[in-house]
Amino acid sequence: MSIQKLAILGSTGSIGTQALDIVRQHPDKFEIVALTAHSNWELLAEQVNEFQPRYTVISDEEHVEVLSDTVSDTEVLSGSTELADIASLDEVDTVLNALVGFAGFESTLSAINAGKKVALANKESLVVGGALIKNALQQSGAQLLPVDSEHSAMFQCLTGENRKDIEKIIITASGGPFRELNRSEMQEVTVEQALDHPNWNMGAKITIDSATMMNKGLEIIEAHWLFDLPVKQIEPVIHPQSIIHSMITFVDGSSKAQLGLPDMKVPIIYALSYPERWTLDTPRMDWKEAQNLTFEPVDYEKFPCVKLAMDSITEGPYAPAVLNAANEVAVDRFLKREIGYIDIPKIVEKSLANIQSKDSLNVETLKEIDKETRSYAESLTK
Repeated sequence: MSIQKLAILGSTGSIGTQALDIVRQHPDKFEIVALTAHSNWELLAEQVNEFQPRYTVISDEEHVEVLSDTVSDTEVLSGSTELADIASLDEVDTVLNALVGFAGFESTLSAINAGKKVALANKESLVVGGALIKNALQQSGAQLLPVDSEHSAMFQCLTGENRKDIEKIIITASGGPFRELNRSEMQEVTVEQALDHPNWNMGAKITIDSATMMNKGLEIIEAHWLFDLPVKQIEPVIHPQSIIHSMITFVDGSSKAQLGLPDMKVPIIYALSYPERWTLDTPRMDWKEAQNLTFEPVDYEKFPCVKLAMDSITEGPYAPAVLNAANEVAVDRFLKREIGYIDIPKIVEKSLANIQSKDSLNVETLKEIDKETRSYAESLTK
């Protein structure tokens, strides 16, 4: 495989920093063309000085001057609008989109329209605009490879298989830190408790989504678009050990699963190396030891966000975008201690009931719906 000319959008976050660890393990396989961050200019400066990209973007314009004074031999750009331009640069052939939230959608679409290989860690891209992205992929011939551990597992299980033979996708969830709490106990959940995930080390927004299990709802929408399956063929189950990352059941009754210790570097390197497999210095399962792998159904009353997400697929083309925007606002407000943990799904549900559009799906209306939903979700008292 020739050297990949890589742009990492969101290089200072959890996925971005782990991707750069992979680059360090395989320096002969990559040329870093661009690195971007929202506001963490100190870490971005360290990364730029180490990897010497041609371009760097800091979305928060307040930090442009200090970043420019700290780095050399790179073109410093600012503002969120630059991200989509970076994703479509002629010098780039692979884009790792590790941005969080709706902010990543336009960059994904831009990269696909430009025919890039896109390693997608921004699940919201498919959640808010899956139909637009699917159409763009068909038109451009770009390649979209999932970085979420669950969707990477599905993709790996389906390699060499005919997708028409899929009977069901089983998407696993750890259940987060509150799997064993009842509804009454959930009323007392603190921010610190919600941020203490038992298995994964992730950013704050994704960690809260895991606690509410909204992340699983978003991932079901993502799988719907990635594998062209109706939601009724995608079944979430609780698997507290996070060893089996997802399974496929086929029409003949057999199933395939992808297993491994919880480590996001595995799906990252698979997306970057596909169709090859590269070595990775990461812990292995010791199959000589006894394993206790358990499964249980999702309790939709305790975790209403999952059902809200699943139902949004059939509620109109903009409903998943409303769901996503309301959830982003609600999670941010919870982290700021403005609302309680159990108020997150309430805000999402109210937003879905009140924000609608009959327009055909397009980028501009999507932006308007996103903006309207955020304003509405901010205005809700609970």
